[in-house]
Amino acid sequence: MTQPRYAGPFAGLPPQTDLTTDTAVFTEAYAVIPASTMRDIVTSFLPGWTGMRMWVIARPLSGFAETFSQYIVELQPNGGSRHPETDEGVQAAIFVTDGGLTLTIAGETHELTPGGFAYIPAGTEWSVANGAETSRFHWWRKRWQAAPGIDKPDVIIANERDIDPIPMPDTGGSWATTRFIDPTDMRHDMHITIVTLTPGGTIPFAETHVMEHGLFVIEGKAVYRLNRDWVEVGPGDFMWLRAFCPQCCYAGGPGNFRYLLYKDVNRHAPLWR
Repeated sequence: MTQPRYAGPFAGLPPQTDLTTDTAVFTEAYAVIPASTMRDIVTSFLPGWTGMRMWVIARPLSGFAETFSQYIVELQPNGGSRHPETDEGVQAAIFVTDGGLTLTIAGETHELTPGGFAYIPAGTEWSVANGAETSRFHWWRKRWQAAPGIDKPDVIIANERDIDPIPMPDTGGSWATTRFIDPTDMRHDMHITIVTLTPGGTIPFAETHVMEHGLFVIEGKAVYRLNRDWVEVGPGDFMWLRAFCPQCCYAGGPGNFRYLLYKDVNRHAPLWR
């Protein structure tokens, strides 16, 4: 299998001659954060890290999407953290796009290269470091929701190169998903997948559902319907959808259209007292 390429932030700053017009938008139902806006001046840092900066592309917002946060982390050579997570109730997932990471989880060390994925259960001690080259990875955080008779999930270490995409029924293979987490495993209350549509492939109906979504385009381009609007998206763009936002798309080609997808699953909807 040919090693895929994964889009990431532009960083830097655009020249003063650039126009300010782009597809950035925040609405009551969705947000689009295009790659062109992920610049140096919107990065952030965390205590307890060395040589890191990050783009926060999703965080819980009351009345919008409330279940998860998503970061794009950039590590300079020999960067990392011995204690990345300070909240014992929070689980994590990581997907590497550039360079390589040494991930130590509960005392066991794993080497992750581009396409590498890790799931880290809540309350598990872990650390992360890189070597002599700059590395980048996505980091999802979600508070794990316990349920009666349900244990915490196990650690997962995988790479998309080793996982066969599963075609969606009745699509002739034009729409497929690469699944890092078993969708039948009730221990999990979130899923991370890679969605792939071949040129001309489509999600042919307006999905309207309770799951919140983060969709980060890692390859290709498409026209995406978000609520009432059609938006063209491409490599490095991020779509952030609240529950019940209608959504569908057409893949534009000439290559595959692929994105990282987060969604919350398998638990009761919280009821306010």
